[in-house]
Amino acid sequence: MVRFDDLTGQHAVMMESATSTPRVYVDNAATSFPKPPKVLQAMVHYAQAVGASAGRGAYAEARESGRVIGACRERLNTLFHGEDADHFIFTLNCSDSLNMAIHGLLQPGDHAISTAMDHNSVLRPFNELATDGRITRSVVPVDAATGLVDPQDIRRALTAKTRLIVIAHASNVSGSLQDIREIGRIAREAGAAFLVDAAQSAGHVPIDVRANGIDFLAVPGHKGLLGPLGTGVLYIRPGMEKRLRTVRQGGTGSVSESDFQPEFMPDRFEPGSHNAIGIAGLSEGVAWVLDQTVEKLRAHEESLCAAFMEAAAGIEGLTFLGPRQIAHRVGVFSVRVEGWEPLALADELENEFNILTRSGLHCAPLAHRTFGTHLPAVARKPESVGTTRLSFGPFLTRTEVNRCVAALETIAARSGKLAQAV
Repeated sequence: MVRFDDLTGQHAVMMESATSTPRVYVDNAATSFPKPPKVLQAMVHYAQAVGASAGRGAYAEARESGRVIGACRERLNTLFHGEDADHFIFTLNCSDSLNMAIHGLLQPGDHAISTAMDHNSVLRPFNELATDGRITRSVVPVDAATGLVDPQDIRRALTAKTRLIVIAHASNVSGSLQDIREIGRIAREAGAAFLVDAAQSAGHVPIDVRANGIDFLAVPGHKGLLGPLGTGVLYIRPGMEKRLRTVRQGGTGSVSESDFQPEFMPDRFEPGSHNAIGIAGLSEGVAWVLDQTVEKLRAHEESLCAAFMEAAAGIEGLTFLGPRQIAHRVGVFSVRVEGWEPLALADELENEFNILTRSGLHCAPLAHRTFGTHLPAVARKPESVGTTRLSFGPFLTRTEVNRCVAALETIAARSGKLAQAV
C-alpha cells in the first residue's frame, strides 16, 4: 500500500521543468495535484476491462460498473457520516451540485441567505432566481479582517419566508473556516434547509453531516477527495428528497416502463449514463482519504499553514488575507506584494521560481470586495484585480512551502529596493 508519507515528495518527480528545477504546484483550490496512484490505476482498469454503463445490461461488465459506483457511494457515506449511501448523488462538479440544490428547492416567494464569502456558484444561481422576482435573498457580511461570519448575523437575517441557508464552509479566497455546526443549529431551529458548499473543506477537515445538521452537502470530486475532474457529489439528507424538485430527467435503466422520473433514490436525481470511469477514480481517492484519515490530513495541512504564516509575517511588503488562527482556516492563502499586480506576481513565481499559483478574483467577487482587493470598475484591469493565491494539498511538503515563502521574500525585497532607488 502506498502511504501518504511516501507521496509527499512526488511533486519533484511529476512536476519537473526543462531546466530540471522541480515545479511546485500550489493551486489545489482549483484542483488537487498530484493524485494517489490508485486513482489513475482504477480509471485505466475501468477503460480496459469494464467499459460498460451501469444499469444498461445484465452482463458481468454492466454489473461491475454498478458495483464500482455503489462502492463509491458507500465510501462517501462513511467519510461524511451520512445516513444512507443512496443519498449521495453523482454530479458534474460542485457547481452542478449547488445548482441542483438551489434550483430544486427554492420556489416563488422564498427567501434565501448566503454570505459575502460565497463563490459565484452560489451567487449566480441566487441572482438568476432573484432577477425576475421569484425569490428574495440576503447576503450576510463577514468580518473584513478574518472573513468569518458571526452565526448570530445569520439568525438576524432570517425571515418568516427563509427556506434556505447556504454557507461556504471554507473560503476559496481567504481560507476562512466557518462554524457550520452553530449555523446548522440555527437553520434547524428556523425550519430552513441548510446547504453547505464544501468545495474547499471536503477531504481537508472532518465533516459530519448529521452532527452539523446539514441537509445538503455539495462536494467536488476533484479537489480534496483527489478524484478526477468532471466528478461531483450532492448529499441529500433522507426526507429532503421529497422537498427537492428534479432539474433534469431522463433514462435511468430502472422502471423503464414508466415515462416519468423514478421517485426512489438515487435514480430520482441521476438521469443518463454515469461518468463511471471518473467515479472509479473518485472512489479510490475517497478510499485514500479514509485510509489516511481526515484528521491526519488536517494535521499535516495545519503544520503547513503554521509554517507559511510564521515565515510570511516577517516579509516586508507582503500581506495575506484571512484568519491568523489555524483553527479558523484551511490552507488557502491569497497574497499581495507591494508594487506587484497579482497576475505579474503569478507570472514571476512561475517563470523564475517554478511555483504555480492562481491570480485574479477566484470567482468570488464579494469576498474580494470585503477584503478591499476588488478594484472599482474605473480602475480595473484584468491583471490588477484580486490577489495571487497559493493553496495547499496533501502531498505538499514543508520544504516546498519554504520555497514558496523564500520566492515571495525575494520578490518583495526587489520591490523595496526599487522603491528606495526612486
